[in-house]
Amino acid sequence: MKKGRIIIISGPSGSGKTTLNRKLLQSKRLKKKLVKSISVTTRLARLGEKNGRDYLFVSRKLFLFKKRAGHFLEWQKVFDNYYGTPRKAVEQLIKSGKSVLLCIDVKGARTVSRKCPDAIKIFIMPPSLVILNERLAKRGTETPTSLSLRLAIAQREMKEASQYQYVLVNDQLTIASNRLESIILSELN
Repeated sequence: MKKGRIIIISGPSGSGKTTLNRKLLQSKRLKKKLVKSISVTTRLARLGEKNGRDYLFVSRKLFLFKKRAGHFLEWQKVFDNYYGTPRKAVEQLIKSGKSVLLCIDVKGARTVSRKCPDAIKIFIMPPSLVILNERLAKRGTETPTSLSLRLAIAQREMKEASQYQYVLVNDQLTIASNRLESIILSELN
């Protein structure tokens, strides 16, 4: 049986990586090849998110216990919350022939790349900082201070794009989604 691969999708907050991931997972051409890794997080669920579907929501205490016990392929503290990729679940999926989609930040991507050098790395780039600012403001979840912080972090993260095999500008969602699907299909075939 052919082993699956890890596919890393990174990009700044507001770049559209979560929306693109959702579209990938709905793709008929990738349906039997690709599964989502469900990250563990200490942050509160946003409106419409479900435990076990979008994230595994846990207490800070439980997360830190799992971190010390080596449960994560990678973990990061982002905006005062912890996020981690469950190592065992990813390994089992890959052994079963499924490729695993990881939607993680650039620091997590670096960690996974060191441990899994054959991972496919794709960076989602916003068309501009102005548009990124508009997208983040539209969410209605940011204070002026947190919005400024997210934009500063986005600028640092965008400097990491050259470390990825592919950089995809998410200007028009349908076009970006089709390009992303084509990249993954070509890598997996």
